Amino acid sequence: MSENANRAGAFPAAGRKLRLGVVGGGAGAFIGQVHARGARLSDRWQVVAGALSSRPDVAKASGAEWGLDPDRSYTDWREMAQAEAARPDGIDAVAITVPNHLHFPVAEAFMDAGIDVICDKPLVNTLDEARALIEKQRETGLVFGVTYAYAAHAMVRQARQMLREGAIGKVTQIHVEYFQELALLPADAAWSGTPWRQDPAKVGGAATTADIGTHAHHLAEFVSGLHMTELRAEFHRLGAEQPLEDTAFMTCRFEGGVPGTLLISQAAAGASCGLRIRISGTEGTLEWDQENPEYLHHRPFNAPHIRISRGHGAGVLSDAAHFIHMPRGHPEALSDAWGNLYEEFAIAIEARRDGRGLPEGLLAYPGLEEGAAGVAFIQAAIRSNALGGSWQSCRLADQPEGAGL
Repeated sequence: MSENANRAGAFPAAGRKLRLGVVGGGAGAFIGQVHARGARLSDRWQVVAGALSSRPDVAKASGAEWGLDPDRSYTDWREMAQAEAARPDGIDAVAITVPNHLHFPVAEAFMDAGIDVICDKPLVNTLDEARALIEKQRETGLVFGVTYAYAAHAMVRQARQMLREGAIGKVTQIHVEYFQELALLPADAAWSGTPWRQDPAKVGGAATTADIGTHAHHLAEFVSGLHMTELRAEFHRLGAEQPLEDTAFMTCRFEGGVPGTLLISQAAAGASCGLRIRISGTEGTLEWDQENPEYLHHRPFNAPHIRISRGHGAGVLSDAAHFIHMPRGHPEALSDAWGNLYEEFAIAIEARRDGRGLPEGLLAYPGLEEGAAGVAFIQAAIRSNALGGSWQSCRLADQPEGAGL
């Protein structure tokens, strides 16, 4: 089948380009610009407003660099929420890219203003905050997306659908790892742009676990379709001196008693962005490596191994086909995954605002429930490490009221 023969995976066309506001992202902040670029790449958004910094001079200068109308370049996100809600051409959604401890108040303010929310991970710093946002979403019906962008790679969606369709039989074990080397640098160099990442007052009781561990946790649950139920964790500081952990090793159990491991470190010399997942079942194994995202490895039991490459046809399934924009052999990578994620957010938000339903299973973007599960995971890991590596539940429903980082 030719690359152009199968376009059945295309999403419905956009009715209009949605208007996005961004909180955070000024002065060259990395993640805010990643959000904005992903939104633009999806071709379903225009970035029209922002409160890009808490410093008024930086907010105004950054707004000018982003090409924002000066009237919509705000110095305070509270003012932005109120002003945009009152405009006939106000933003359709806000992207929250500020430090972790501000996620909750910013999200709450925009939800109170009736504006859909797209929030960076981890969702919030406490379980009570996560529960409050879930309740507010139930009251308002707003769309709330969480940017676990690795889940929007085409081959991740391929793996997820293959598992659901029984390609490797019954899942028997799940392993995920995420290794980087950043924390080997002196703290002032490692976190020069984001010093808050090692500030317990802003990220609480976990650093690397909240930063990259939440990605590993979400990827394991997303691909396998199984929720992590409990874990035991051991935190380490293996890099430059800093107040919180840069490494964590965890043994996990998923629904149905499926065992697994989750290994993370930001002090692994020579590692760049080594996020990898391996899921084995009774009839085979699936493996994916985000540094080589174009390929999914299917290793059937006692049979030749299969390498599936991104592109239309040749075994690529419908969930992956939504996210194929270039012919096979023309690489797509993380920037495309961000665009894919923002495309899903746009479809959901446009449908909500137009009062339209969507076909069941059309979208699989991470939302509030997934974000809250990430917070519960962090809390369980912190408790387990503090208690000498004991088993702790990571189910949100099992977490005590008032628990926080």
